Amino acid sequence: MDVFRDAFDVIENNEIINPTLILRKHILQRSINCFRNLRCEILYPVKTNPEQFIIEHLLEEEIFSFDVASLGEIEKISRIAAEKNVSVKMYFMHPVKSRHAIREAYFKHNIRHFSLDSEYELEKILQETQNAKDLCLHVRVAIPNSFAEINLSEKFGINLHNTPSLLKKVKKVAQKTGVCFHAGSQCMHSDAYKMAIDMLSKIVNEISVDYFNVGGGFPSVYPGLKPQKMEEFFHVIHEGFLKLKNREKITFLAEPGRAIVAECMSLIVRIELRRDDFLYINDGTYGNLFDAGFPKFVFPMRLLRKDAASDSIPFQLYGPTCDSMDYMHGPFYLPSNAQEGDYIEIGQMGSYAKAMCTNFNGFETSKEIIHVQDEPIMSLY
Repeated sequence: MDVFRDAFDVIENNEIINPTLILRKHILQRSINCFRNLRCEILYPVKTNPEQFIIEHLLEEEIFSFDVASLGEIEKISRIAAEKNVSVKMYFMHPVKSRHAIREAYFKHNIRHFSLDSEYELEKILQETQNAKDLCLHVRVAIPNSFAEINLSEKFGINLHNTPSLLKKVKKVAQKTGVCFHAGSQCMHSDAYKMAIDMLSKIVNEISVDYFNVGGGFPSVYPGLKPQKMEEFFHVIHEGFLKLKNREKITFLAEPGRAIVAECMSLIVRIELRRDDFLYINDGTYGNLFDAGFPKFVFPMRLLRKDAASDSIPFQLYGPTCDSMDYMHGPFYLPSNAQEGDYIEIGQMGSYAKAMCTNFNGFETSKEIIHVQDEPIMSLY
């Protein structure tokens, strides 16, 4: 495997025709090491980046627990674990599951952890597991997503008022019980977790649980979105745990996805046309850049030209497809002499990029992942 110095080295020594992802394995290692300080059982959310080399590296680092949301993810983790001859623990944390998926998860893949947010889902799980006595059931609670860039509280979660009733019903039938929440995607402030833990602590101090899951939402850094340092998130979470009775009997869980994988990958794209302050590039919202189009994230970028102008100006981007929704507003700041034929490196592409990529209109991303040794364009660590 060839390893290149940086993105400049990549384009100088390779013919880059399609959008191409580059990997910084040492950066993935750095973020994993950071999250060891959280002192929780880490459940990696497979949806964030399901690429096999990511899963394999996590296994090498002895992260054996995974947050899975579908039968497809379950089958992928089962296959990779079998290939590596390791044992894994999967938590089926989607609150609304098909009956078929529940049966397959329990009887074929030996999954015992399931989340739910309604009595109906509880009955479904019991029916499809034939009233199994070894279930570990996690009640998903809706909490405010006030500090997140993407709100995830509307679709899932039982409201706080009705949580005790459902939790009591779960305790009657489950071997072990837990509570979980999601503070929203890209949480900018640790108060998101403080507020959620404070809310749930009042319940779990009255109704004991075996698991307490702070979910995902841990952020990465983007232009205009600079969150608190990760250590501050960890400190607030640990302070919240100290308020829980019988905490020595509780297993604490967390589901960091974006914060672990975002920085470890970048994307190299090519400018096909410049029209005033619009750049037409060979990737877009139907490819690796969905988050730049619809959630309107502004990604860090650099022009891969040695003679790049010293002044930067704001650009808007169009992707390669025929669809006018293939548009990214930005603003994306690049040197003023950017032109057709130039390459751009786009950072923070390790999360929700390849995972959401399509081949719409016949446009494809290179299947090759190129390894580089330099630092990412931006870093929170």
